[in-house]
Amino acid sequence: MNAIAFVHEQLTAKKEFPAFKPGDNITVNYKIIEGNKERIQSFKGDVIKKQGTGSTASFTVRKISDGVGVERVFPFFSPNIESIELNKTGQVRRAKLFYQRKRSGKSARIREKEWRWLKLRKPDSIKLVKSNPVLQRTGFFMPVN
Repeated sequence: MNAIAFVHEQLTAKKEFPAFKPGDNITVNYKIIEGNKERIQSFKGDVIKKQGTGSTASFTVRKISDGVGVERVFPFFSPNIESIELNKTGQVRRAKLFYQRKRSGKSARIREKEWRWLKLRKPDSIKLVKSNPVLQRTGFFMPVN
């Protein structure tokens, strides 16, 4: 089985996408093939859920189009995904946002995560950086809860 997994790993192209989670607003640029023509169509909406692991992982994006909710499931390792852009980072407390299907208007909005800028000049702030993995990665900001 190792040989099969190795060949499968070599044949699947690995693309780098931004780290996103449910509640984030993203734009997925997807290749559409019509006959012998190929074009790129963008789908902008909120991530409702992420599911699966490995090559079967997928995510669902929901948007409102002409007053009707439209959801689309995208496999992570689809060769038709051109790119994914992160527009807004949402602040939600759940992993699956199925309650958004019942909502419309202002109640369907997802609050954007706020970011507080820190000045890393004092020794106390250096201790804060060592204890916070977000600050270790970025170096100068952290989310506000």
